[in-house]
Formats: sequence, C-alpha cells, structure tokens
Amino acid sequence: MAGALLGMMAVGSVHAMGSFETDKPDPEFSVCGFVREPLAFWTFRRAAGSPDSRRLAGLRGVEPIHFETLDKRRLGGYRLRASGNPRGYLLVAQGNAMLADQIMGELQVFRDRGFDVYVYDYRGYGLSAGSSRLNAIVSDYREIVAHLNRQDYSRRVLYGMSMGGIILLNAVGATSEYSALVVDSSPSRISHLGCPEQFDPANHLPADCSRLQLVIGERDRVVWPAEMEELMIAVKDRGGRVVRRLDYAHPFQDATPGIHRRRLEEVADFLSR
Repeated sequence: MAGALLGMMAVGSVHAMGSFETDKPDPEFSVCGFVREPLAFWTFRRAAGSPDSRRLAGLRGVEPIHFETLDKRRLGGYRLRASGNPRGYLLVAQGNAMLADQIMGELQVFRDRGFDVYVYDYRGYGLSAGSSRLNAIVSDYREIVAHLNRQDYSRRVLYGMSMGGIILLNAVGATSEYSALVVDSSPSRISHLGCPEQFDPANHLPADCSRLQLVIGERDRVVWPAEMEELMIAVKDRGGRVVRRLDYAHPFQDATPGIHRRRLEEVADFLSR
C-alpha cells in the first residue's frame, strides 16, 4: 500500500539523490532513494504475486491488452468491455501491491455503468516489463491517458487508489485531459519521505476541482486521514467533492463486502454524472 511503500523509501534515502533531472532521458531512475526505492518496489511486487488468468474465468467482456511506452516497455493488463456503445473509458490505477487480474472482477460495476474499463499492471509487475520506478510509472500513465484520449470515447474518467492516486495526480491531475477523476485514500505529500517535492500530490490539483472527488476513510490505517487533510481542504476550496466515511478503510480492506460495494457504487456515481 502507498503509506508502507513510501515509508520504506524514506528510511535511509538520499533526498532526490542529488541528481534529479526533469529532462533525464531514462525514466527508470530512482527519485526517492537509489537503494530504498528499488527495494520498496521489489517488496511490493513480491506481495502482489504472479499473474493468474484463471482469476478471470467467467468474467464477461474481459480481454487482454497491452501498451508499448515510448522507452519500449510493454505493459500488460486487461479491458472490461461495456455492452453496446460505451459511454466512455475508465482507467484504473490500483494500489501498489495489486495486479490487474486480482481486481477486474470487482470493477464490473463500472462496466455495467457503460464504461470500457482499463487496468494495467504497473511497470515491472505481473504482465508488464521494465523496472518499477515512481518517475517511470507516472510517465507510463501520462502516455496511456494520451493514447486513450485519441480513441473514440466521449467521456474520459480515472480512478486512482492509494498509490494509484499519487500516480494519476502526477500524470494528469492539473491538466484538462480527463472528464472526472476519483482519488481514493492517497496522501497529500510524499516529499517528507525522501521524494522530490514535484511528486507531492497536493502540487498537482487543478485550479478548478469540480471534476475531482477525494475519498477518505476514517478506518484507514494505511494512509491515515490526517495525511489526506491538505488535499481535502484544497479540493473543497477549489469546488471539488470530498467523501469522508466513518466505515471506510483503505481500498479493498473494508470490513464487509457491503461497505466495499457501496464504496465502488459511490465512485461510479461520481464518474457517471
């Protein structure tokens, strides 16, 4: 999960390694510590496990997909196809110890709302090649959003959970590249953990947040509500929506299936409006 991953990056890291360059040609360089960042991603790749297409058995409208990045890394994942003409696409950026095939079944609620749902394994995870690095993964999602926006979709929506919210805000948060974005359980800042300030999610909010919803769970013990407070205030001040629920925990850690289902329905309501 995001909090634990970034905490690992912080311990013993060199702030930006003294070598952060925005124009560096290789995106797979470490920005949060040249030892700790690779170690953290290695740990969570192991926690995510191996891909297993059998998890998708019986799932209607699912198909494998791939995307090749500008630095020639092949990213693998899945698409859930909506029935008939889709109203738009949904790109999901999951938590950092998850694979696409582990969550596709849970995302049927979005397909049933008329969205083609896209989920890729992060660079270096599961079906995707390359070295897992924060800078590179942000670059990947910037490219994926641009690619999807060239397709024939009228509505462009994004859902980032935990680490996924950090990724999507960094990639396109302040742009006009999307119709709606839900950030679920992501911290306001990561610079205090050894990452450069330019990766702080709070620095990537649009001036007008009316297209953005922030989800905070009072039972979250991975990213505590206090860590999201700055984002919450900024989103509210800029016209966005904040959903703060007493019974929500971290994504996919809610106490009951009913709470988990209600959470996804609430996200779907915002993205569908």
